[in-house]
Amino acid sequence: MRLLIVEDEKRLAVSLARGLTAEGFAVDVVHDGLEGLHRASEGAYDLVVLDIMLPGMNGYQVCAALRAAGHEVPILMLTAKDGEYDEAEGLDTGADDYLTKPFSYVVLVARIRALLRRRGGSGSPVVTVGSLRMDTAARRVHLGDDEIALTAKEFAVLEQLALRAGQVVSKADILEHVWDFAYDGDPNIVEVYVSALRRKLGAAAIRTVRGAGYRLEAL
Repeated sequence: MRLLIVEDEKRLAVSLARGLTAEGFAVDVVHDGLEGLHRASEGAYDLVVLDIMLPGMNGYQVCAALRAAGHEVPILMLTAKDGEYDEAEGLDTGADDYLTKPFSYVVLVARIRALLRRRGGSGSPVVTVGSLRMDTAARRVHLGDDEIALTAKEFAVLEQLALRAGQVVSKADILEHVWDFAYDGDPNIVEVYVSALRRKLGAAAIRTVRGAGYRLEAL
């Protein structure tokens, strides 16, 4: 999943990006509201972590502008403020959740995963495709009774396929959601990770649809 962090406290933003990248997310960071609105409007993100006190354009305004333009991306608001009025204002502008600084990193990750599950139409962190089970909260994968060890990027690629099991997912779509905005390497990197997943799950698990992308099959 690809996340956008809009946070002007650069040390905090970098720390969050490193932690979330280690969790398997692709993360982009910007430090002002106008750039955050521009990036989020591109529609490439699965979730936006949005600070309220930002230069250029505050978080309330960014959130309201995104919702007015019809963007439904989940938004988790961060703020140093504390009070029912501030929380209500954030939610009234269209935010999906609200977290007051200082916050627990573990809680932040849990809130992010909960919002992503809600967007996917399921309250459960477990995605099941035939005998394959992915626990997106615990970051564990089982094939039948066997647990399959995956790297963070392998898990992220498989997650994109599992969330749309039976559908064709393009290479460009996988790149967009698994690698961050700054990635300018070989797009064939997707094939490398698909090949690694086939070795671990079985060659029949992921089918190549020529000229279109990949489809995860029920095993």
